[in-house]
Amino acid sequence: MEKIVILTGAGISAESGLGTFRGAGGLWEQYPLEDVATPEGFARDPVLVHEFYNARRAQVAAARPNPAHRALARLEDARAGEVLIVTQNIDALHEAAGSRNVLHMHGELSRALCRACGARWDAPEQMSAQDVCPGCGAALTRPDVVWFGEMPYGMDRIEAALAGAEIFAAIGTSGQVWPAAGFARLAHEMGAHTVELNLEPSAASADFHEHRQGRASEVVPEWVAELLG
Repeated sequence: MEKIVILTGAGISAESGLGTFRGAGGLWEQYPLEDVATPEGFARDPVLVHEFYNARRAQVAAARPNPAHRALARLEDARAGEVLIVTQNIDALHEAAGSRNVLHMHGELSRALCRACGARWDAPEQMSAQDVCPGCGAALTRPDVVWFGEMPYGMDRIEAALAGAEIFAAIGTSGQVWPAAGFARLAHEMGAHTVELNLEPSAASADFHEHRQGRASEVVPEWVAELLG
């Protein structure tokens, strides 16, 4: 059966009120990434990093899925073959819309991680530098998100899925963050039909057979409707 692999980025959640990281007014203009999205930044100022992710956690908790999220959930429900969503987003809007086969390659804001023992658990609404791990008791807890310089989660599964995909789509991605920026080229080389759905061409646009420009809430439901006939 046909397999579809879909990569989603910050652009798909922007219409749910969650800010993108790049571009005018993006989060990286407000918070230098080296301060809040690197292990070194966390080591220098864990209080600042926890404050940043606590604010993001509250923002995400108030967000709701938009028509693009719901269309992808409908695609998974109605399509006979496998639909895998690989998301760079740390929100849970895909799951809230009803998608079940979701791989969070950059982790999840709703989860916490112990730097001492590697334990993971559901994060409270507010995390602090004084929090202790429920497993080992160390006060070395952090958000379970992948920072720059760290290895994304699930790479073996992602690469295997790309190798077997008939269709690869990227939605709301900048094409600037590796290794995700190379997924389209890998899928293309393995024989998949590659589709980019974005407000504007990404840095990886040359690796796509097909381009659809517009708001995710509009172009994604249209694309899904075509796939479902």
